[in-house]
Amino acid sequence: MSDETPAEPETPRQQRIFSAERAKAFIDAVVAIAMTLLILPLMESVGEAEPDLGTLGWFAEHQWQVITFVVSFAVIASFWVNQHHLFAQVESVSNRLLWVCIAWLLTIVWMPVATALTGAMPDDDQVVKLVYIGTMMLTCVLALAQRLVLLRHPELHSMTRDQLRRGLAVDIAMTLLFGIAMVIAVTVPQISYYALFLLMLTGPAHRVIARMLGVRRVR
Repeated sequence: MSDETPAEPETPRQQRIFSAERAKAFIDAVVAIAMTLLILPLMESVGEAEPDLGTLGWFAEHQWQVITFVVSFAVIASFWVNQHHLFAQVESVSNRLLWVCIAWLLTIVWMPVATALTGAMPDDDQVVKLVYIGTMMLTCVLALAQRLVLLRHPELHSMTRDQLRRGLAVDIAMTLLFGIAMVIAVTVPQISYYALFLLMLTGPAHRVIARMLGVRRVR
């Protein structure tokens, strides 16, 4: 008979926690594909352009498509940067965190469709503005949900509570500003997508919300 002590079976809690490396790689790959897909409607419009139109004529005809492409690319890039900074200190993932991340990725993958709609629909279509800006707002909400999961499960990461709460303040600020921008874009057609410039107030809004959450300032 062997004197070796049999290994204890994993508890259900242990079985639901995995290394974060594969999740990080998967997130990076999906975001990269979504950012690449943003250019496809513009590529198609170039292929369908009449030679007599000329380059300046093409830009004039598709100016909103170009603008929303740049905006969407920048927004997805900023979402990815925030996600990258967050997961840099995440060492393990649970089933719950995985599913919240997958929901977050769903909004990222949908962004190229929402962006294409802005170029295909007429300027007075208020629903497309709701879909486009609402998608960005939902992405922020799900980023906030990820931080809340990590806040409740410190065994998954090496961040302090203050670090997570500072991130929460940023997510809340962006969610509120996207929400306000969406309302303005839909109700004031003259402003339209220019309402997204409200996101420039993310810094001041973040500081106000951080104080409300009692987050200590970083010196």
